[in-house]
Amino acid sequence: MFGDYNPSGTLVATFPYSVGQVPIYYNHPRTGRPASKIKFTSKYIDGPHQPLYPFGFGLSYTSFNFENLAVNSPEVTKESLVTISIDVSNTGLRAGEEVVQLYISDVVASRVRPVKELKGFKKINLQPGERQTVTFEIDINSLGFYNEAMEYIIEPGLFKVFIGSNSQEGIEGEFRVVEK
Repeated sequence: MFGDYNPSGTLVATFPYSVGQVPIYYNHPRTGRPASKIKFTSKYIDGPHQPLYPFGFGLSYTSFNFENLAVNSPEVTKESLVTISIDVSNTGLRAGEEVVQLYISDVVASRVRPVKELKGFKKINLQPGERQTVTFEIDINSLGFYNEAMEYIIEPGLFKVFIGSNSQEGIEGEFRVVEK
């Protein structure tokens, strides 16, 4: 019964490397400071910037490869759907399930926006050597936010797309929301 079992759960929280990183979460606002080794940085100098286990992290007895990220259109309007697809293949020797996670980042906005937000996920089951195309349809209305007048707005501009197995690993693409 348990011989063919392969874990496929993912973490619903970010686990810090040290207590000095708390609070730490995947969709934090942009700090304006890079996490690099320059004079002004947004991290402690005695520990890594990355968490021990990021949001969405999971283990498996097999391995998966993500490739060929495609966005159906480089420019979309506010009334559109954007279709994003990626090929996922099982490169290991055992069958397994993977949670394919889609994150989107609003690159430039009138308000501080999270560095990325989870906008979709799908759990797929793949046999060794099998490949599957996973497709997400995103309603542009889900990319908006409330402004200072408490009006829900969708600003035109560049959006980055990340698809992978957790909030820190994945393939990047992009699309632009334009006015009609």
